[in-house]
Amino acid sequence: MRVAVLGAGGIIAPAIVRDLAGAPGIDGLTLLDLDGAAARRTAAEHGGGIATGAAVDATDRQALTLAIEGHALLLNAASYRVNLAAMDAALAANANYVDLGGLYHLTLRQLALSEAFAAAGLLAVLGCGAGPGKTNVMAARAARELDVVEAVRCASAGFDETPPEVGLAVPYAVHTLLDELTEPPIVVAGGVPRAVPPLTAGGTVLFPEPIGARPTLFTLHSEVATLPRSLGARACDFRLALAPAVESALREIVAAGTAASDVATVPASPRTWSAQHVEVHGRRGGAAATVTLTALTRPHQEWGLGGGVISTASVAATTARLLGRGGLDGATGVLPVERVLTPEVLFPELEARGCIFTLHVGDIGGSP
Repeated sequence: MRVAVLGAGGIIAPAIVRDLAGAPGIDGLTLLDLDGAAARRTAAEHGGGIATGAAVDATDRQALTLAIEGHALLLNAASYRVNLAAMDAALAANANYVDLGGLYHLTLRQLALSEAFAAAGLLAVLGCGAGPGKTNVMAARAARELDVVEAVRCASAGFDETPPEVGLAVPYAVHTLLDELTEPPIVVAGGVPRAVPPLTAGGTVLFPEPIGARPTLFTLHSEVATLPRSLGARACDFRLALAPAVESALREIVAAGTAASDVATVPASPRTWSAQHVEVHGRRGGAAATVTLTALTRPHQEWGLGGGVISTASVAATTARLLGRGGLDGATGVLPVERVLTPEVLFPELEARGCIFTLHVGDIGGSP
């Protein structure tokens, strides 16, 4: 199977490419980015001899369609803003589709394309990152411990052991991060989605060490768009915990109204850690109960890449590998990741890439 990777010059794509290079069922990688030089650099450094890089503008439907013709999969690691254009090109090129998430509102628009993909016999899997992605499948696994699911709370955090002394290092695209901090988050309560003000505090979450307890913010995320329906929950939210220095810098940028295109960033170190924390509240044996499932991804020393990028990339790469070896045959349409990947399939793949899962079932727990 030939795979086209869009956004190949970005923060996450190098880890996806490294993960797929030489994997069984993957015959070649075409790396695409608005910056052709960056795509070619990723191909040379991480492509294992099976990748080529080229420039393409994802908003140019004809150009993107031509670039991915003959590929079985378009893996979109570019800005979520191009998700619909990328899906349009995938349909035109008769390619399956995978992305890293769509920030709630866009996810709902993407799901509306399900009939078109199903009619073409194609599969589009949405939100195959750390959060959304890993968090969704973690929630599905935790829900198995309950008789009734009432609420789902997802959270993510990161930690850089050796942050740069100068400059702002962000865990993923600064455009997306600023959108998460400035767009009103959606939370579901009583089965009804509602907006809350940006930068609303979400309380302290206890992540695995070395991250530990962190204050959080509610942010706009696509878990909230799909998990209530998938799990039957009437409450759902997502919270983000940023490193204090990063959050302070981003708050200053938001307050100043600086455009994302004018924000200068520097690479994070390869010594980053990533953690996800999922709580599922409900009833077990007639009593209120809470199930907590955490995930911790360490730096990948062999690849020289941080756990932050590995945590996100490994979910997308796993989905691509499953497609390549026929593990998702029969599935068509546009589906959220929790409707496609089971914990039994996903978790061992992530554990092989340095992720540790920890499950705790509480006897009694209150609603959030």
